Amino acid sequence: MPKPALHSLHIHPVKALRAQTLPAAVVEPWGLAGDRRWAVIDDTGKVLTQREEPRLATAAAEALPGGGVVLSAPGREPLTVAPPEPGVTTAVRIFGQKVELVSAGGEARDWLGELLGREVFLAHLDDPAVRRPIDDPPYTSPGETVTLADRYPLLLTTLASLDSLNALIARGDDAVEGPLPMNRFRPSVVVSGTGPWAEDDWNRLAIGEVVLRVAKGCGRCVVTTTDQATGVRGREPLRTLAAHRRLDGKLVFGQNLVPLTTGTIRVGDPVEVLD
Repeated sequence: MPKPALHSLHIHPVKALRAQTLPAAVVEPWGLAGDRRWAVIDDTGKVLTQREEPRLATAAAEALPGGGVVLSAPGREPLTVAPPEPGVTTAVRIFGQKVELVSAGGEARDWLGELLGREVFLAHLDDPAVRRPIDDPPYTSPGETVTLADRYPLLLTTLASLDSLNALIARGDDAVEGPLPMNRFRPSVVVSGTGPWAEDDWNRLAIGEVVLRVAKGCGRCVVTTTDQATGVRGREPLRTLAAHRRLDGKLVFGQNLVPLTTGTIRVGDPVEVLD
């Protein structure tokens, strides 16, 4: 078997929009540079995800130097959005946690509102170091922070585990939905050269020069059933995960990571399991 290596790298510049694939990325204490620093907020102040709005999968965001993003969607003129100037923040809710964000203003509000057919606005996380501590005891340590990712700075998946899951889906009573692509799981880092589900037993690993701690397995939700091009929902992989990957009451695929060191990681970097 080939040695484990970093197969691909992905960021989601705007939470819940489609991924941007990169050849290299800087690992910061709160995640990959440019990942989930923006979010779409509804008129009640809640961060929207594909759980509530699968149509968000039809839009994409490209991260720009300096922190801006370009929004795009089929049939829409792209919109470049610069980071808002420091100023008044707005308290928004993400998984019951309050976080202070800065609104991006009218053009982004109009662009996203037309896409979704409802009142929303785009907001920016200006400083992850102070805005959002990780709130998931006992799997976290004091001082650990995260951007607008669900809970943890990075999410790791492996090609071998996806192959194994797709084989299980193919053996099911209704296999018309498989095989599923990796983008259903919205990972940060994808690793090749492992056995199926090997990542379940990892505690610490090094990707190139960066050391990361495995916090816990990632419990999956309805977002994984959402086609990341069309927003159309099915039943897989949740049906098959429920039959074969129910761990501690969660349907688990992938592992949540917290950086212990920082630095640049690149596609092709070796992945070493430290313990």
